[in-house]
Amino acid sequence: MNNQQWSSKLGFVLAAAGSAIGLGAIWKFPYMAGSNGGSIFLLFFIIFTVLIAGPILLAEFVVGRRGKKDAISTFQKLAPSTAWPFIGILGTFIAIIILSFYSVVGGWILSYLARSISGGLSGLTQAEYGALFETIISNPVEVLLAQFIFMIMTIIVVSGGIQNGIEKASTFMMPALLVIFVILAIRSLTLDGAAEGVAYLFVPDWSYFTPETMLLALGQSFFALSVGVSVMITYASYLNDQDNLGRSTLSVASLNIVISILASLVIFPAVFALGFEPGEGPGLVFVVLPAVFNELAFGGVFMFVFLILLLFATLTSAFSILEIVVASFSRGKDQKRTKYTWIAGALIFAVGIPSALSFGVLTDVTIMGYLIFDFADYFTASFGLPLGALLICLFIGFQLSKADVYEELEKGVGMRAKWMPVWYFAVKYLAPLAILFIFLQSFDIV
Repeated sequence: MNNQQWSSKLGFVLAAAGSAIGLGAIWKFPYMAGSNGGSIFLLFFIIFTVLIAGPILLAEFVVGRRGKKDAISTFQKLAPSTAWPFIGILGTFIAIIILSFYSVVGGWILSYLARSISGGLSGLTQAEYGALFETIISNPVEVLLAQFIFMIMTIIVVSGGIQNGIEKASTFMMPALLVIFVILAIRSLTLDGAAEGVAYLFVPDWSYFTPETMLLALGQSFFALSVGVSVMITYASYLNDQDNLGRSTLSVASLNIVISILASLVIFPAVFALGFEPGEGPGLVFVVLPAVFNELAFGGVFMFVFLILLLFATLTSAFSILEIVVASFSRGKDQKRTKYTWIAGALIFAVGIPSALSFGVLTDVTIMGYLIFDFADYFTASFGLPLGALLICLFIGFQLSKADVYEELEKGVGMRAKWMPVWYFAVKYLAPLAILFIFLQSFDIV
């Protein structure tokens, strides 16, 4: 059993929500929604989060608390002498790859934050903001130094353990994130012409009601809740038996949806009010937003606050991803936690170096036609996470007995009995079929 534990249910929920939110809600969701019809994408994202990704999140909670160990040891305990521990091994491997390029984006945020403090983000044209982004990501010294600093920040917090490190940081960061987002959303909504952005987000444009939009929204729901990479298995292993897993799942999924909507309310009203395009793609945060904030009164202050917010959200996700690797390395040896955290962090930084350099000195190096950074993102999002989520569904549905699963759900103030069969059906049948559709779409079979 793990000696590490959360000091409170709130601490667990905030840390789990911090893991799930991150760049997925703040960076990726707005540009995905902006490129795929806004309101229709949001509608399907909410539906799939509730019906598919949410149930898989609860499945990971069940497995994690049942095993009360790191992901690999959990599957060894629950299914000894089988191949099921491969799920934990896969999760650890995918976590290393995700954080290796995730830390690069964290470094970009630090670079922008430094320029925000020095005034380097003020008074540029939109074209100059685009050129600035290209300059930053192609500078090998800057990207590696920024990535290194980001990883050091992550390592220091995670080495402190659950209560003194991750929980304490998340308990501060998540409420601050919500408060700052509400303030920024209010400011954005008061701009002249903001109503068009609100309409884009909430008034359906049925021309985007296509299978492609549905599949993209389904994939975003997996990415946004961090399912399939054993993050939540590891976090749930630190829970006591009195915590209500169903309510924790509802809290995390709800916070994720709220932050995604708030991020869109910050971005889309301002984008429409100031004449930008919502379908700018991944550059929406790094290229368009500085230009948008430059048009506002006290825009430099708002940009600084937004970058702090984005850094907080990115760090909370990084904490959870590194925790998977540290837990797998240390296998419950808490006295060696600090050592294993630095080893894991150094390994991930080294693995991320090619991704950091892929927009500069390694720009001519491609894998399957992708830059190294883009391939790492594609591989994890299109293969690693869906495969991990599919295997967890199969493990719950066909390896663990239904009696054991229901027993875990009933502990403490348990889930209402009438919801258990509905959830079980969704995990055993509905979610696997949805994941198979993602795989088929990824390989252009459908």
